[in-house]
Formats: sequence, structure tokens, C-alpha cells
Amino acid sequence: MLNKPVPEEPQPLQDPATELSKRAARRIIQRAFILTGRDKPLRQQIRESEIITLWIIEDWELEWSVYIRRGKFEVERRPSKHPDVTLTWPTAEEFFQQVDRSGDANVKVQILPVQEQRRFFETLLRGFFACLRQVLANPVDGGGESLL
Repeated sequence: MLNKPVPEEPQPLQDPATELSKRAARRIIQRAFILTGRDKPLRQQIRESEIITLWIIEDWELEWSVYIRRGKFEVERRPSKHPDVTLTWPTAEEFFQQVDRSGDANVKVQILPVQEQRRFFETLLRGFFACLRQVLANPVDGGGESLL
């Protein structure tokens, strides 16, 4: 019998805002969007939508665009020049705090321009942060490679 070490389960990050590099955060966020796009109930709720969003974490100077087209998500690392809506978090800490509160009805984010679609974005963000929680608990991609 071979003495093969047992592969360790990845431990969830204690505080992603302080333990993640920007590169790892970007990869984890992108993976969370992939999983969000596979969430059938969420996709059905947003299937009529065609919108360009810009997501910003100010203190990390991290920006990315998310194109929502008929229930599908496309993440672009570069910021869109003409987004329909901009979602902004002042700090990474505030962004990652939403992971623990994804079931909470009060999503803490600045949405510009202020829209009647607040309920749409709250639903979208709750689904996204639930997926982000899963990715943070097990930070691997679809092929089993570590995102960290």
C-alpha cells in the first residue's frame, strides 16, 4: 500500500478582503458569475433583460463589466465606456461583507443612476453573492484548478 498523502480540503478564507490578491479576487468573482449564470431560477427572472453593468470596488481600483443578455452573463475585465448602470462599493471589505448577507433583503451598494429596477438588482446581487459564497468556500475552477 502506498503512503499517499490525503489531499487537503481547501479552507474557506477568513476575510477575503484582506487575504485575497486582486488577481485572485478577479478570478473568484468571474467564477461566481459563471455559477450565477447556471442558476435557472435567477436566469428565468432576468431572461427579458438586456443591460450593461459596470461593477467597481473603489479602494482596490477594481472594475469589470457584466453584460446581461436574455438571462446570460458575460464578464469583461475591462470597464464598459457606456454602462447602463454602475454598481459601486467603496471598499473590498464592504463588497465581501455582502457574501455573508446574501439572503438579506438590504443589499449595500451604490447603484447609479438610481432606477426603478432596484428590485431587479437586489435579486441579481443576492444570487451573485450566494454563488460567490460557494466559490470562496471552495475556490477552484471547473477543471479543479485553484483560483488562488
